[in-house]
Amino acid sequence: MDTANGSAALPKSLKASLLLAAVLLIALLLVNQPLQTGSAPQGIVSFQMAGTADQSHAILRSWRADGVVWAKVSLWLDFLFIPVYVLALLHLTRHLMRDRPGIRERVVARWIRAMFLAAGLSDGAENILLLNNFNPPTDMVSLSATICALVKFTGLTLGGAGLVIIRAARRHPFVHG
Repeated sequence: MDTANGSAALPKSLKASLLLAAVLLIALLLVNQPLQTGSAPQGIVSFQMAGTADQSHAILRSWRADGVVWAKVSLWLDFLFIPVYVLALLHLTRHLMRDRPGIRERVVARWIRAMFLAAGLSDGAENILLLNNFNPPTDMVSLSATICALVKFTGLTLGGAGLVIIRAARRHPFVHG
């Protein structure tokens, strides 16, 4: 179905998953606000990237009791966000590949989906590690959570870049089927 400007309409499943992902992302951003301190300028992301028990402990001290509660709320809310954003990205990949019949594009799309799935799995593992790193933080758990966070961010970045490349390689307007 074409919209008034001639672009393809988004499927309802894609719209719904993108909307729910946006709502949960906004909630996570709001929960992250009280977690931004001198030791954790990026809030929960600073805790994800701490890498050592000393850094994690400094962040936890800067949060005090209220901040630790918000950090746990953020991690539990993120467990809801993970399947939603992964599903939204998989729907988006499928939508952007609808008119891409080429074998190379299909292979790249499989890699993109794999990157998004790896990001989601790493995010879940990272949350489990972080929930186990509150009292007391350890070097092993801190480093493991950081590695999982790096895998997550890398998967999301590479998957997103793959989508941009596939769509930028187009030689004709988006066609819907």
